[in-house]
Amino acid sequence: MTDFRLPGLTHRTAILGRTGSGKTRQALWLLSTSPFDKQPFIVVDYKRERFFDRSDRIKEITLKQVPKEPGVYLLRPMPDDDIETWLWKVWAQENVGLYVDEGYGIDPRSSALQAVLTQGRSKHLPVIYLSQRPSWISRFVLSEADFFSVFPLNDRFDRQRIQALTPAERMNLNNRLPDYHSYWYDVGKDQVFVMQPVPDDDEILDRLETRLAPKRRHL
Repeated sequence: MTDFRLPGLTHRTAILGRTGSGKTRQALWLLSTSPFDKQPFIVVDYKRERFFDRSDRIKEITLKQVPKEPGVYLLRPMPDDDIETWLWKVWAQENVGLYVDEGYGIDPRSSALQAVLTQGRSKHLPVIYLSQRPSWISRFVLSEADFFSVFPLNDRFDRQRIQALTPAERMNLNNRLPDYHSYWYDVGKDQVFVMQPVPDDDEILDRLETRLAPKRRHL
């Protein structure tokens, strides 16, 4: 019997797929299920994703800040900003989740990102990392991943790079899945699932808003 798992406080998740494949929506859904009630989760938003503008409960921060309180926070760096120093602050603080969508502003050779990814389990630094071009990102995003979610990839070199780290006999990336479906590979359990499309943006936002709402005190 197989048991489907979602990422927790010690897991790193790589979500990979071409533009329009559904990876961002799936990542947002995963974020909405993440344990941000136990520690802060920071969205590193190079894309300026409009979804985050719809919530007043997601707090925007600067590179001078690494929040300590639970919740979801939004960091919108410019390509030339010193993200390396900020990532070292995250690494030093520990107990911080990261969500990175198309983080091409982060140098693939970044030693701080490498440290976050390779020591994330012991430091409680969960990561959700999205990319449409796996060949362009840090190899540690892939080698340290506890979960892979793989949507269609246009480039065969990208498919080959992912296929080298996943069970080809159970998730042949040359076979096209239905629209907005993906292969989900749980590395620790060595299990492969085909994930159906996740809920739409409105439902995801509602889940986030509900979980981020202040808890009422009972007198």
